Amino acid sequence: MAEKEAQGVDVRAMFDRIARRYQLMNRLMTFGRDGAWRQAVVRETALARGERLLDVASGTGDIALEAMRKIEELRAVGADFATEMMRVGRARPGGGKIDWCAADALALPFPDASFDAVTSGYLIRNVPDAEAAFREQLRVVKPGGRVVCLDTTPPPPSLLRPFILFYLRHIIPLLGRLVAGDREAYVYLTASTEGFKSPEELARIMRESGLTAVRCHLFMFNTMAVHVGERPVEP
Repeated sequence: MAEKEAQGVDVRAMFDRIARRYQLMNRLMTFGRDGAWRQAVVRETALARGERLLDVASGTGDIALEAMRKIEELRAVGADFATEMMRVGRARPGGGKIDWCAADALALPFPDASFDAVTSGYLIRNVPDAEAAFREQLRVVKPGGRVVCLDTTPPPPSLLRPFILFYLRHIIPLLGRLVAGDREAYVYLTASTEGFKSPEELARIMRESGLTAVRCHLFMFNTMAVHVGERPVEP
């Protein structure tokens, strides 16, 4: 098995292990602010009543469920490669209204221009090829539709950086052990944050994938970012 394929299997198994405590851990790690970031993602989709959303790496469905609460008659597809995460999501209130689909973010099983918007939460830092993931999202969104990405960013230089790093390296793994029973999963997740692209680098990758009008909103001492890009309207 190729190294990238083996890494994907390991990451999938990790998310399946922590699926039942994933929502709670997100709330604890972010001091409850993750809800506001999901709301920002949904606003940036600019979706209208009855339109179609694809949420890639949907996990337990947080973004898709938020979108369905905000937009009437929205048709949401939640795609993920971790089946246990989707199983937990389906059991949540409203989760049965999402069309769940097992999918590889680098080879989405949907026709071109199938969706009015595509979202993802904490996907890009876990894929081996960020540009390829964005190209797939660009492919399946309609011309003029938006691709919206929520992900962490490495703590920028500041007076707070040492405290943020201490929190990432020590407090979050401790919470992972106490709450989710899996310290190593949260060691991996925090390390992936530190090693991830800066907001500027991620915006550049989005542009190189073919997205236009790329912009970024930063949250939580510039450690969380919502990036937005659009599929060009063909003449």
